[in-house]
Amino acid sequence: MSERQLFDADAIRVIERRTAFIRRADRSTLVLGSTQDAGIVDTAAMAHRGVELVRRRSGGGAVLVQPDRAVWVDTWVPRADPLWKDDVAESSAWVGRWWAESLGAADLEVHRGGPIRSRWSGLICFAGVAAGEVRHRGRKVVGVAQWRGREGSLSHSLAYLAVDWADLTALLDIGDQRADATRELEATTVAAGELVGVDRAGLVSNLIGQLPDPDTWTIEGRE
Repeated sequence: MSERQLFDADAIRVIERRTAFIRRADRSTLVLGSTQDAGIVDTAAMAHRGVELVRRRSGGGAVLVQPDRAVWVDTWVPRADPLWKDDVAESSAWVGRWWAESLGAADLEVHRGGPIRSRWSGLICFAGVAAGEVRHRGRKVVGVAQWRGREGSLSHSLAYLAVDWADLTALLDIGDQRADATRELEATTVAAGELVGVDRAGLVSNLIGQLPDPDTWTIEGRE
C-alpha cells in the first residue's frame, strides 16, 4: 500500500478554461483529505482487501471509491471565470445546485449554512455536512470538498450509486467502534442510486448536460 497524490495541482492550476474531470476508479481506493493523518488507516485491512490509499488536496474526511459504485467529478473554475466566488461557501453552492438539478429527485436541498458535525465527521466525509453538499430529507447524498489557489478553485464532488458503509469503516483503525460508525452513516446518508433510476453512465451524462453554460466547459475523462 502506498499513499500518493490524487491529482497534479501544478498541471491543473494553469488551465484557463472551465474544466470538468470525470474520475473513475479501476480498483477500490481510500481517499484521505489533505490534512488527515495516515495513521487513521488500518494498514492490515487495506492490504488484505487490496485497497489503494491516496490523498486529495482538498480538506475533509475519508472517502472510499469502489469501481462503478460512485460518480466522482472534479470541476476547475479559473479565478477570472464568472463562476468564481471569493466566498468559499458560495463557491461550493453552485456545485450543489448543479448536482441537485442533475439528480432530478424530489426533496433535495443544498446546504447553505455552517458545517454540521457528528462524532465521525472529522474522520469520514459523509458523516458530516458542509456548504454546497446535497441532502435528501436530511440525509446526505453528495459530498463536496474544495481546494483553492490564486489561479482558481477545484471542487471534488461525489455521490454513491450504492454503498455499504461497513466496507469503509473496516479500513479505519477505530477498533470496536466500527459498528457504531457504520450505523450512524447508514442512518444519515442515502445513495443516489436509491433516488434516481439511472446508472453511472446516465448520471454522468446528466451532470455534463446540466453544467452551467455546458458548451463553455472542457470535459476530461468523458465516458
